[in-house]
Amino acid sequence: MPGFAPPAADERTALTAYLAHQRRALRVTAYGLTDDQARTAAPVGELSIGGLIKHAARCETFWTDLVLRQRRGPQRKADESDADEFRLAPDESLADVLAAYAEAAERTDAVIAGIPDLGQAVPVPRGLPWFPEEVGEWSVRWVLLHLIEETARHGGHADLIRESLDGATLYPLLATAEAWTDPWFQPWEPAPADLGPQQASAD
Repeated sequence: MPGFAPPAADERTALTAYLAHQRRALRVTAYGLTDDQARTAAPVGELSIGGLIKHAARCETFWTDLVLRQRRGPQRKADESDADEFRLAPDESLADVLAAYAEAAERTDAVIAGIPDLGQAVPVPRGLPWFPEEVGEWSVRWVLLHLIEETARHGGHADLIRESLDGATLYPLLATAEAWTDPWFQPWEPAPADLGPQQASAD
């Protein structure tokens, strides 16, 4: 079933498959959007699809650095604020953040594939107020579960924003983006006014 994560015979395959599935769902919310549409915030709030994908890429980079014990801090420009991480800046394109997300995901997958024990310790960073002081370490397994949770939460945000833009929802978008054969519903089709040369692909 193309709308579900594939069957998994072991824990590692299950965790990485579910993470890949949630990434796919987040990415497809951008399918067919222009840069301007990707910058459009939700009716209430400041989140946008482009900003959420930008944040997801930086989030994976941060956590993979922790697994490798290569903490580099937030992946931000010198003049960026916390809120800027969730916005697609005027000098950024949807294609740019999609490419960065694909690169971050590929790196995460390669790092995880090279770790024999998912119980391997991952130290909790100190001096960051959102991390618990009483916990000294997580595991690689915990990090994967956290990335699944984080990606799924932001995928839900992106779903709502996309539906507010043009009424598109997850399965019709996937059916069009991935050319599903004989779906049981109407695949997404752009309205004539949405067609243009600046459309970005979720592939």
